Amino acid sequence: MRSRPSPHPSGSDDATLTAALMVDAAGQALVVTTSAANDNSGVSAAQLRVLGVVDQAGSINLTQLAIALHTAPSSASRLCDRLEAADLLRRTADDRDRREVWLVLTPTARRLLDGLGRQRQETIAAVLRRMAPDDRAALMQGLAAFARASGMPVAEDSAAQPGQLAG
Repeated sequence: MRSRPSPHPSGSDDATLTAALMVDAAGQALVVTTSAANDNSGVSAAQLRVLGVVDQAGSINLTQLAIALHTAPSSASRLCDRLEAADLLRRTADDRDRREVWLVLTPTARRLLDGLGRQRQETIAAVLRRMAPDDRAALMQGLAAFARASGMPVAEDSAAQPGQLAG
């Protein structure tokens, strides 16, 4: 049986706890809403995670990838073998140290990730269109504040455009 988190994290007031529960529920809804695109990609969740890490890094070596995935290098290597066989990942030797191997996305992987990103955005946009414009604007403001509080950069131009998804 799955254990539930404590309903009252230490130091939380009721408003913060309610907000945390709502953000958690929204995060779960987001995952469920967008997972269909990933499920239909023909690539496993673990393989998509590898592609995402490599995409974020631009290029990465196997040790760094294993650390990012919280897995053993041998497990990361097997995932990379499958991705390389599917023409989604390429291993390249370092020009200065031929023992060092860098992992980079192939054009096929770039197209896959771009397509999945567009599908997720379209799915999310469809949900957002069902929201009242004032609720959508409040959500954008709240998400920008949440991102800033978490230390993530926020593109102020996109956060300041509440009418973008009017419709």
